[in-house]
Amino acid sequence: MTPIDLRSDTVTRPSAAMRRAMAEAEVGDDVLDRDPTTRRLEARVAELLGMDEALFFPSGTQANQTGIALLTRPGTELLVEGDAHLVHYELAGVAANWGVQIRPIATPEGLLSGALLRGALRPASPHVPRAGAVAVENTHNAAGGKVMTPEVMTGIVAVASAAGLPLHLDGARLWNAATALGVPVSRLATGAATVMVSFSKGLGCPVGSCLAFRAAERPRAWEIRKRLGGGMRQSGILAAAALWALDHNLARLQDDHAHARLLADLLADCAALRPVPPESNIVMVDLVRERDTAEVVVAQLAQAGLLVVPFGPRRFRAVTHLDVGREGIEQAAQIVARALA
Repeated sequence: MTPIDLRSDTVTRPSAAMRRAMAEAEVGDDVLDRDPTTRRLEARVAELLGMDEALFFPSGTQANQTGIALLTRPGTELLVEGDAHLVHYELAGVAANWGVQIRPIATPEGLLSGALLRGALRPASPHVPRAGAVAVENTHNAAGGKVMTPEVMTGIVAVASAAGLPLHLDGARLWNAATALGVPVSRLATGAATVMVSFSKGLGCPVGSCLAFRAAERPRAWEIRKRLGGGMRQSGILAAAALWALDHNLARLQDDHAHARLLADLLADCAALRPVPPESNIVMVDLVRERDTAEVVVAQLAQAGLLVVPFGPRRFRAVTHLDVGREGIEQAAQIVARALA
């Protein structure tokens, strides 16, 4: 039996139609003289985000790192929510690559705000690091796909601007945030100096992200990507998948959100656990009984045909995506109920 894989929305396989688009893509050498399909994707993403330019990257981490490099200098601090992807899941790249110290800000439920940011700003002193930039994440992965509203983003931008700090937006799942709020994705990027968006998560592409920025930053962004090994040749084959996804998979993200709510509702009937109500396509599930640990339960679920990931000693995560429909979600809930009966 093929397991139901809810470990992440990165596990999706490209559809037959997406594969055809990739096979038929017009390509060129993007490092030498630009790949035409990649350039079309970059122009479209920049327009969607309300930014001047965008650059295609093989991964969101590499795009995030480039965004931070554009906005900071060695020896300064990056202010960021304490459980952000940049803090936990990029192997200390901010420090290792750019000599920048992360200053994590503790928040309730993963939501940074203008007031919390203001409270984290230190007075100028020759004895402490100088703040260099701010980073935010939308949706927030570790907080269970929590969505940052335009109003919250506006408050953060206002405080950052008053302090003279540019802002980077890690929008790996920004498409999900826009879908959840019913607003254009550009509204969620307003005020950011650099914005990363991913295609390999909810949009179902095999690989790829873009970083958007002001036009003047393109030469430097290109150099940083090249230094990190991100210069690709006939990258239009990958960019074609992203273009296809923007045309066909963007609108269906609401299905993933509905499936996440369904999963949480079905799991709520199980006395051994407590699902966190999802705001997008990520469901965090807390184990209630003392004898249950995430490590053991995740292994039990895998044996029963459901793949999820541990997210703490007594919490696991399930992520809905286009490869698992309503029937699969219902089966997943049944597997959990049987395993924890």
